[in-house]
Amino acid sequence: MAKKKNRNAASRRAEHPNKTGAVAGVYPISTGEAELVPDGYHSDGWLLLINGVQSSHVIVGQPRMLDFEYMRWIVAVLDSHIQTHLNPEKLRITHLGGGACSLARYCADVYPNSRNTVVELDAKLAEHVRDWFDIPKSPRVKIRVGDAGTVTRSFAPESRDVVIRDVFAVDKTPVELTSVDFVRTVDHSLVPGGLYILNCGDDRALNAARAEAAALLEVFEYVSIVADSAMLKGRRRGNIILAGSHVPLPQLGSAEAASISRVLMGGGVPAQYWDTEKVRAFARKGA
Repeated sequence: MAKKKNRNAASRRAEHPNKTGAVAGVYPISTGEAELVPDGYHSDGWLLLINGVQSSHVIVGQPRMLDFEYMRWIVAVLDSHIQTHLNPEKLRITHLGGGACSLARYCADVYPNSRNTVVELDAKLAEHVRDWFDIPKSPRVKIRVGDAGTVTRSFAPESRDVVIRDVFAVDKTPVELTSVDFVRTVDHSLVPGGLYILNCGDDRALNAARAEAAALLEVFEYVSIVADSAMLKGRRRGNIILAGSHVPLPQLGSAEAASISRVLMGGGVPAQYWDTEKVRAFARKGA
């Protein structure tokens, strides 16, 4: 879920190291405006805001440093699945929603033989981020301009190992991308051992997360959830990460689930891992 603008960000516009083409300021893009702000904590860290809402964070030269907690949750699930079910030397990863390509930079660095396709709606933003940041060139990271739903429907069967959805219009994912039909479209593009990961932004009622969990369970045999305790208890709004696959995802009590949980609990915002059984119970509460 995109984060609301930090009002102190505007005060951090001092001189900033510029190893790529990044310069603090406001830039016109196809869908409004983008703002680049030095993060104030890292020597070459940048915060990207789209129409006043936090979209991405990048530390130039350090693609494995993910500042947004939900992105660290995504890669905890992703790395575990790749290790268990996929060939890390031949990965085809599609990122629906581009921003500053933070996750694509991570994947290209951790899995140097991977082929990452980033689908970004905003053509001007896609140009800017290439200029601003150290994004690997195609085919390691290819930025494809287009609507996420339209582009996904064009994918050939079994042409992706992983699809990651992180798409927001302001602070909500377009409804089209949350439907059972869209999940089936993604599934059609995945190899048999593939993985679909999505970032769901929700409020305290958790209606969106329950609906997304139910949609994944309609299509995939195995579904998992990652989020912090306060979010899962409906005490605040924020991010919930969901994943679906036709091959087993870690079951609570297993060594694999324990390994993921250790990673999740060690972050700045400790998070919980739920397996398919717990996800089914969570989804039923919204039925």
